[in-house]
Amino acid sequence: MEVTSFVPTAFYNGSEETDQPQLNVWPYTALECTLIIIAVVSIILSTVLGNILVVLAIFTSRALRAPQNLFLVSLASADILVGALIIPFSLAREVMGYWHFGSVWCSMYLALDILFCTSSIVHLCAISIDRYWSVTKAVKYNLKRTPKRIKRSIAIIWVVSAIISFPPLLKSKHKEWECLLNDDTWYVLFSCTVSFFVPCLIMILLYCRIYRVAKHRVSSLRNGVSDCNSAAAGGTCETHHTIQNNHEAEELDLEESTSSVHKFPKKHHHKTKDKPSSAKAKRLSWSSNRGQQHRDQSICISQMRLTQLREKRLTFVLAVVIGGFVICWFPFFFTYSLESVCRKRCGISDALFNFFFWIGYCNSSLNPIIYTVFNRDFRKAFRRILTRSSRRTT
Repeated sequence: MEVTSFVPTAFYNGSEETDQPQLNVWPYTALECTLIIIAVVSIILSTVLGNILVVLAIFTSRALRAPQNLFLVSLASADILVGALIIPFSLAREVMGYWHFGSVWCSMYLALDILFCTSSIVHLCAISIDRYWSVTKAVKYNLKRTPKRIKRSIAIIWVVSAIISFPPLLKSKHKEWECLLNDDTWYVLFSCTVSFFVPCLIMILLYCRIYRVAKHRVSSLRNGVSDCNSAAAGGTCETHHTIQNNHEAEELDLEESTSSVHKFPKKHHHKTKDKPSSAKAKRLSWSSNRGQQHRDQSICISQMRLTQLREKRLTFVLAVVIGGFVICWFPFFFTYSLESVCRKRCGISDALFNFFFWIGYCNSSLNPIIYTVFNRDFRKAFRRILTRSSRRTT
């Protein structure tokens, strides 16, 4: 999110009449400019191509046409616009040290930058709310989770983002070679709170709640497996309850496809042509029961291992979701808010602020990884799309 422009004082000595800079000193050396360009171009390509791949996967794969994936389409669209329209101009301003594109585009650039980045953050918050309701109110919420309702929610997200982003244009002030956003303390604190701190708090609380629900259901499943194992030793085992609980745990697994199907060993019925004697019938019955016990115990052990694996993967995915979001955005919004309150007294250097500013952009390129690579259906769709494109190229 673009908030300010750091123009080195030694870079130009403009007269008050022309207000045009005299190019005396570049802010970076040739080597530094090259490294910055390579790094930022990598961010642009990964952001644009990665999010385009997400959109294509959702529209071309039947397994991904669930209504809630429309959130991912809208999120990817916002990130694509950040990579295509905002980051290139931020790169040019960073390398040149001044704004070269006029005051009109500066105003549009600032507004669109805040709009797209805020929309991206609010989308992440909406996705966490959607997942929370799908876990805690699965039956009721899934009936209401229609494409029409999802599209309405997406429209609200963009409207809220626009309300946050466009008011500063009314009070923006900058010279022809500068692109400065109004830094009134009230607006900075308001925008940071609405754009980041509130969505971040909501995400953390909801994902913690999702994890607790998952732990509870996994614990219930463990108890069911233990009962099943004990019952199997006595000759009987209710596998239906275990399978049913496993299905509930699967809904909490953010890595796997919702269309995953787990197969269990089938029971085989042995038929004999001749009626055996009583002793032989008892031996066959004992052998059959013993074989069934072994099969039921194998199912119980498999269920336990699957449960433990899912618990580990769920912990990892939630850590990546929250960690990636906070690591990318918290340094920027914290220093931005702090600078608006204490100004230069805080001693925040321009170089440090610029570093945090660019780290925030990296979140747009991480979103496709965080929200799709951990899903089996997306991985299959990605492979199919990339395979087709490589065949067409050859």
